[in-house]
Amino acid sequence: MNLRIFKKDVEYFVGEFIDDCSLFLEYNPDKATEELAKIIEEAVDLYNDMKDKAAEKVEGNKKLYFNGLRKEMLEKLDSLYERLSDIVAKKK
Repeated sequence: MNLRIFKKDVEYFVGEFIDDCSLFLEYNPDKATEELAKIIEEAVDLYNDMKDKAAEKVEGNKKLYFNGLRKEMLEKLDSLYERLSDIVAKKK
């Protein structure tokens, strides 16, 4: 993995998550809560954080560094998806 691939992954995965949140809001406007807004905000923060970390100068094994960043991003996205699933499952 290299910088170019990692940046594309960040764009795709975090962008898809935000799209999923937007679609949920469009079809379920009654479930628009502060919790959902906070999840979207955290996704934007994750996007910015990953882009900032990717821009840092890497010493040593770059492949290992970017694989670690990708793993961190996917773990955080998984947590965000779980929280979104909890909101989707709630009955109002």
